[in-house]
Amino acid sequence: MSAAQPTAAPPTGPADPVQALLEAPLSLRERKKLKTRQAIRREAYRLFTEQGYESTTVEQIAAAAEVSQSTFFRYFATKEDVVLTDEYDPAMITALLARPVDEPFLHSCREALVGLVRELVQHERDELLARMRLVVEVPALRARMHETADDPQQLYLAVLMQRAGVREPTFGMRITAASIGAATTETVLRWAEGGGREDIAELVDHAFAILENGFTDLR
Repeated sequence: MSAAQPTAAPPTGPADPVQALLEAPLSLRERKKLKTRQAIRREAYRLFTEQGYESTTVEQIAAAAEVSQSTFFRYFATKEDVVLTDEYDPAMITALLARPVDEPFLHSCREALVGLVRELVQHERDELLARMRLVVEVPALRARMHETADDPQQLYLAVLMQRAGVREPTFGMRITAASIGAATTETVLRWAEGGGREDIAELVDHAFAILENGFTDLR
């Protein structure tokens, strides 16, 4: 009898649950792009920590990540975008669309976002805090963040339209999306300004409680 031949180990997903969450909605090609984007971002944050944001150049980031500058610019339009953009949108959209369609949208957002934030803080707290502290401390980043303030709003607006099965948003949808986007942005800035000492998941939950209660709780 011949010896049993070893069998190949079955493919496994990423061990990091946050990475698994981010990769779940993506195709294989998109996952490869995600990993390249993350590698560039990791090296950028390392350099920002070691030598400061202003002193770090795109050329240095690209060299550290072992990519060309042209590759860097395929993933990030500017150095500011390394800090001001992230990979969480597809996971957030998936989580929101998984909620019951007849559930109030604010409650869907509250449940989905608090859950996602808890995962992020458990596995990526240091990077998340470093990112938001840069936004607080670097004037150019703070100004650019306000210029792109409608980006979170567009995510919520897209989900609202998909849930309703419409191609054009209503005025009510626009107001809802704008309110949620502004509330979540203010929440992460508050967390960063406090040095990450507060529980960000509780802050997010409180922000949605204020929205759901019609701004009656102004603590």
